[in-house]
Amino acid sequence: MNVILILLLYVIIVNIVGFAEMGIDKRRAKRGAFRIPEANLFLIAVIGGSIGCIAGMYAFRHKTKHKSFVFGMPAILIVQLAAILYLLLAAPVQFTLM
Repeated sequence: MNVILILLLYVIIVNIVGFAEMGIDKRRAKRGAFRIPEANLFLIAVIGGSIGCIAGMYAFRHKTKHKSFVFGMPAILIVQLAAILYLLLAAPVQFTLM
């Protein structure tokens, strides 16, 4: 299987998980049930699910009043995008598609 395809599937899956975690945590918050720790929400964002977490934040109106999420999630996304751009454009290693 192509490495690019595997990475693309990984990013899609982790973003779906990030989006779902925001929805699940919002539902649990309304019901007063056991919540997903904020560290887990940030972990999903850091490992590649920042777009899904941001989308879930605003789709479910969850954690939008917490400054750590309002500024933290986009900051994670910006760092990830900068790392991708660096790897594609300026890294000393050449990436080639077969």
